[in-house]
Amino acid sequence: MKKLYTITIALLFLGAGCSDFGEDINVNPNLPNQASGTQLIAQAQLSLAGLSSSTQGEFLAQYLAETQYVGLSLYPQQSTSFYGWYQGPLMDLEAVLTAEELNGNDGPVANQIAVAKILKAYYYWNITDRWGDVPYSGALQGEGNFIPAYDTQQAIYQDLFLQLKAAVDMMESGSISNDIIYGGNMDKWRKLANSIRMLMALRLSQVDPTTAETEFNLAMADGVMESNADNLVFQHLAEEDNQNYWYGQVVNQNREWWALTEGLVAEMLPVDDPRLPVYGNPSRDTDQYVGLLFGEEDNIGTDAFSLLGDAIYAQDAAVQLVTYAQILFAMAEAATAEKGWIPGDPATYYDMAIEQSIIQWTGSSDGVNEFLLQPGIAFDPSRALEQIATQRWVHLFMHGYEAWSEWRRTGYPDNMVLPKGVEVPTRLSYPDNEVFLNAANYEAAVQRQFGGEDSVYGEIWWDQ
Repeated sequence: MKKLYTITIALLFLGAGCSDFGEDINVNPNLPNQASGTQLIAQAQLSLAGLSSSTQGEFLAQYLAETQYVGLSLYPQQSTSFYGWYQGPLMDLEAVLTAEELNGNDGPVANQIAVAKILKAYYYWNITDRWGDVPYSGALQGEGNFIPAYDTQQAIYQDLFLQLKAAVDMMESGSISNDIIYGGNMDKWRKLANSIRMLMALRLSQVDPTTAETEFNLAMADGVMESNADNLVFQHLAEEDNQNYWYGQVVNQNREWWALTEGLVAEMLPVDDPRLPVYGNPSRDTDQYVGLLFGEEDNIGTDAFSLLGDAIYAQDAAVQLVTYAQILFAMAEAATAEKGWIPGDPATYYDMAIEQSIIQWTGSSDGVNEFLLQPGIAFDPSRALEQIATQRWVHLFMHGYEAWSEWRRTGYPDNMVLPKGVEVPTRLSYPDNEVFLNAANYEAAVQRQFGGEDSVYGEIWWDQ
């Protein structure tokens, strides 16, 4: 990986400008034009792993339970900041999209803009699915707008569909440099853009089925992922500056704070799921796979339960973000009798999705045929959505926020635990500072969506 300039955006997208500050508070000492467009894109790509590498996300999807210091898994009512996404990768990408001139020596300018559009859309999709309405059309303007309004999630989705389509339409032959994800391969970026559109469309299947079906088919026609080689993957390196978040926690800080949940192990162990030995290690006490009840506070510890697998916290582990198996699960759901959006046999798509998931996680198709014949795994049309959604949850291990979004949409898996009787949150609460920095727009958004209460149990637009 090439060394990159670290672009520090000192000017926040929200109210960082107080009249008591001197004028130099709005002067960026590291001007973005010191880096090329592709270097800014690469800088934004460095934040991709953070969309997945989060204990909060794993708790919301109930993949991991706390072996000690039990707290966040009890779902406290708390705020979660989105400022880092705006101040970091989104500002870098906006600098590319608004640049007066980009260097054609780094690859076709149109392709640089297309990749920036795709990444910006992907970040915003993650942000709006977590918080709901968020600053969008008026954000990222620096001193031009310190207090942007919150766009509705519906409007954000509508524009993201347009931006992803525009990105694909503007691509031309030729690669771009400094691309740490796809090595400048624009065909893979095209497939990613269309795959994101497809998954976004599926998210709307309950709230706006007409738009969902239309966008799903348009994305599919434009060409989605065709193999695991097309996956959006952030590859960590075996070096401190670019290492896996979980390596830093488990190895560097000696934090064995997380075990596989009882619910996850109960789903995988009885059917000899080939992915289980990758996801976790056997218990030290019994040399068996043992899950820890989510939210348990008394019967906890590090020896009696299955901790994170070696491959998951390896220093150079890959983070899988958008995958071919997800696309196949989406197609399986779209082909079910309940939806009927696309032709084809849902069982075939379902079996292919599981096969590709196992290959992705284990590097081999060994055991796939036997696994697909297991009771409860073999496709049953009468339980189509349940099976598809549950296996998608198993596949999305460690991409907790995405799995949580799919759980909110489908209700599966149906094994979620209520720790101390507390329900699983349905959104993230806005940053505390918003009530001070952007009060009028914050209050309008909270009132419009949730009747004035910024609760983690509010229902965002597509979840209603």
